[in-house]
Amino acid sequence: MKYVIVHAGGMADYPQPELDGRTPLQVATTPHLDRLAQIGELGRLMIPSEGIRHGSGLLGAAILGYDPKKYYQGPGPLEAASLGVSVTEHDVVYRCTMVTLRPEGGKGAEIKKLGPNVIMDDATAGLIETEEARELIEAINEQLGSETIQFYPGAGHRHLMVWVKGKPRAICNDPQSILGQSIADALPTGDGADILRKLMDTAHLILRDHPVNDDRVAAGKKPANCVWLWGEGRAVMWPSLTEKYEIAGAVVATSDVYRGVGICAGLDAVDPERLADGDLRTRASVALTEFLKKDFVYVHARLTDEIIHGTDIKAKVRGIEEFDRHLVGPLVEGLTKQGPYRFLVVCDHGRGGNGQPFYAFGEAGKQVSDTAGRRLTESDAQAADTPARDATKFVHKFFSKS
Repeated sequence: MKYVIVHAGGMADYPQPELDGRTPLQVATTPHLDRLAQIGELGRLMIPSEGIRHGSGLLGAAILGYDPKKYYQGPGPLEAASLGVSVTEHDVVYRCTMVTLRPEGGKGAEIKKLGPNVIMDDATAGLIETEEARELIEAINEQLGSETIQFYPGAGHRHLMVWVKGKPRAICNDPQSILGQSIADALPTGDGADILRKLMDTAHLILRDHPVNDDRVAAGKKPANCVWLWGEGRAVMWPSLTEKYEIAGAVVATSDVYRGVGICAGLDAVDPERLADGDLRTRASVALTEFLKKDFVYVHARLTDEIIHGTDIKAKVRGIEEFDRHLVGPLVEGLTKQGPYRFLVVCDHGRGGNGQPFYAFGEAGKQVSDTAGRRLTESDAQAADTPARDATKFVHKFFSKS
């Protein structure tokens, strides 16, 4: 038996006026996803919320069976695992996101200090390219790096800061949550916040006049004029999923967070260079190659930042259709040739990120009765008779021998 989890990141959504009150999944043509919904169990997932952090990678940790309250410390440590950044359980890892800030006064005004009169203009710094961002992070590390503070380059606008033996109780916020708003109430608070704020203030001074940003402004692009520290957490050792279920497994993902989830769970992480072009067909092909030598593959594929954070809702519909046609279709076809397999498809939200995730689960060749016309959509999952399942316990059902 082969086992595959397909994590459709950011594809769930809310009803949109531009789509006559329907969601992108309801509008999109997705024959392969719908077929899986028809031959399997369709329902909603519940993640225990009391006393846990929220952020990217949370659902991935939960569906692999890890109690978020105990094992999920935020996306920072997961990205560190993916990037090979060595940290101890006493170090605090932060997401260090390149952002664009603007003064409240508009043109001619100047940011002298991060505070009430500063607006979060763009939480991705205009989707800055990796090479430009790397040069900026290196400039910050050259001036602010020390024995206790280190900055590490990642991809695009996403990077890392490690505070060796740092204070883990500061409260930080996702920059996307304050887009277009004052940053005043979202700046770090709590124990250690004074150090974090000072680092962000100084980073702004380093970046605002950097030649890379001069070139970006001249080209009509948004400057990456500050870093935003959030997604913090300490690295926690996870018990091995592969040892517990006696399987060999791999994670196929371009997201550093989800590669980190797989690595922490004991899965082999596919070299990102094999997925460098981000092509969905390539991802399906790589996953099928992994299945030739492994029992389990966790495939994470997320819609692009341009689609998730953009305003073109029809682009999201097209992105979902490409996901179904170029990833799910070839993956299902290839697995069918390899033999029996069990699948779990999980969809979560991109816009707002707080909607309830839902799933389709089953085995190839097993038809569930009375499912003709059922689709993998938010409304169909909501209407299913199955009560919402605890995401952290689903893995036992997934790998069950019965």
